[in-house]
Amino acid sequence: MSDEQHEAAPEAAPEGVKRRDALKAMAAAASLPILGSIAAPEADAQAKPAAPTAPPVQLRRGGPRGDAWDPDLINPKKDWPRKLTAAEMTTLAALADVIIPADGKSPSASAVGAHLYINEHVSAPGEGNARDLVRVRGGVSWLNLESQRRFSKGFVGLTMAQKTAICDDICYVPKAKIEFKAGARFFSLVRNLTATAFYTTDQGMKDVGYVGNMALPKWDPPPPAVLKALGLD
Repeated sequence: MSDEQHEAAPEAAPEGVKRRDALKAMAAAASLPILGSIAAPEADAQAKPAAPTAPPVQLRRGGPRGDAWDPDLINPKKDWPRKLTAAEMTTLAALADVIIPADGKSPSASAVGAHLYINEHVSAPGEGNARDLVRVRGGVSWLNLESQRRFSKGFVGLTMAQKTAICDDICYVPKAKIEFKAGARFFSLVRNLTATAFYTTDQGMKDVGYVGNMALPKWDPPPPAVLKALGLD
């Protein structure tokens, strides 16, 4: 895996983005009407989500090009600055570990660098990536503010049961309450990106028993009985 996954991010801290600003960011990214709890005169501002107060952290790259860390196979040397801050990354890593925790078979999602993959994705050039950046940034801010509201702590400081309690409310868009719809869309995006990152690593492939992409000392053709059954003998 990339060396950058070993560069631990500092302890998470609220980003200074208020709950209403976080909701605006997620709603703007989803191109949806702002949630009903926001007063009408403020709706005009929803297309301009609050910017983070902390600078992004540029992590050192490592590992082979053209893999999950660098999906641009046409321009394999192309790179782009990372945009998420250290605090955002710490919260994102904690959320990724709720989605795919460590077990007796495999490490957790953050242990294989899933949050770093998400940072690369949302920082990449492209309209879709820019939309996902707004949704992830707004969602991370909302997650910390919701954690503070319920448990008086940021998301990273919660117990797994407390983290799960919040995630249960946003884990499925169709069944999420109206006040959690935007959070559910954020969770859906992060869950998809986390799974993509995890299951394209060696650890993730071993977790599902995938045996491809392995060098073999020899290759045996299909048995004669199989060839005969297929009419290929």
